[in-house]
Amino acid sequence: MALTLTPPPLALYVHLPWCVRKCPYCDFNSHAAKGELPIEAYVDALIADLEQDLPLVWGRTVNSVFFGGGTPSLFPPAAIARFLSEASARLRFAPGLEVTLETNPGTAEHGAFPAYAEAGVNRLSFGIQSFDDGCLTRLGRIHDSAQAERAVLQAQDAGFGNINLDLMYALPGQTQVMAEYDLRRAFALSPTHISHYQLTIEPNTLFAARVPAGIPDHDAAFDIQEHCQALLAENGYTQYEVSAYARDGNTCAHNLNYWRFGDYLGIGAGAHGKITSGVDQTMLRRFKRKHPSDYLRHAASAERIGGDSVIEPAQRPFEFMLNALRLVDGFSLTLFEQRTGLARSVIADELAEAKARGWITIDGEQITPSALGQRFTNDVILLFLKD
Repeated sequence: MALTLTPPPLALYVHLPWCVRKCPYCDFNSHAAKGELPIEAYVDALIADLEQDLPLVWGRTVNSVFFGGGTPSLFPPAAIARFLSEASARLRFAPGLEVTLETNPGTAEHGAFPAYAEAGVNRLSFGIQSFDDGCLTRLGRIHDSAQAERAVLQAQDAGFGNINLDLMYALPGQTQVMAEYDLRRAFALSPTHISHYQLTIEPNTLFAARVPAGIPDHDAAFDIQEHCQALLAENGYTQYEVSAYARDGNTCAHNLNYWRFGDYLGIGAGAHGKITSGVDQTMLRRFKRKHPSDYLRHAASAERIGGDSVIEPAQRPFEFMLNALRLVDGFSLTLFEQRTGLARSVIADELAEAKARGWITIDGEQITPSALGQRFTNDVILLFLKD
């Protein structure tokens, strides 16, 4: 049964695709910088790309902006400021919206953080991954633990109070004691948010072609995960998603929008977007050309689009669950109806089966993953995948 589909909250994602060096585990659309980056030309391309996509979101308010990559901190504050200024002249920005910049400690320069804040960035996400120099070397990172700590402290000195640290576990050669050490080093810096996620070997990466020795097996990785989850809780970090932990309610607004099946406009090379239309009751997925040089050549025309596809009603339950079941608190059936335009009855059988298997609890209209369901999230989600 179909209901009226109304556009959900909207976010803006901006992809800056270059890194100093591509990490061997990374499957994101990132490219090693060769020579001087075409920063001004790329910002021009971003603005042109945004101009072309404006008809998809006329009149809607943007609630968060996220600069991802790649390594966005390779772009100077002036470039970030120019894009934000141009974007806010074309889109309605919510007052005080969250603006996140991903940064690599190996590219952070002393004195740049105050300028990023002046540009409009109010949240930083540091790709630390580990505070163990041996682990960092094995991961192919360009920074060491001292640089990581120094960069975070410099950002705090510049006035940034909303800071996320990315940490990975189950790394090559890592023990539970080493994983705990990483967290305790992070706690000493008092970030408001920690993303703590397991290293996975993704296809088409250097690690997939040559798997490093010493990666903890499944049981050892789960033991590390449980131990670290307890440490995070003891130190005031509340888990609200599979790999996300926040202090004092400092959840990431941008990522929550993804997990609640909100809309997002994707600008930049390889950027993905999802836009809901209340006019024709459609849900569009769009992605842009991946290679920076191709994107730069075509950003001002329809050729910038790598592909468009419509999320049909039959696909929406799976797409919704792919996101919402990552949340520790789960979701309400009302949210499901609002975000998919479908009646809750279309998922009644799947929910009943998930409950029977002990994967979820149902309290009125609230659906919450159980501890077992959180461990086997992918299995729960697959219940909603239609042939």
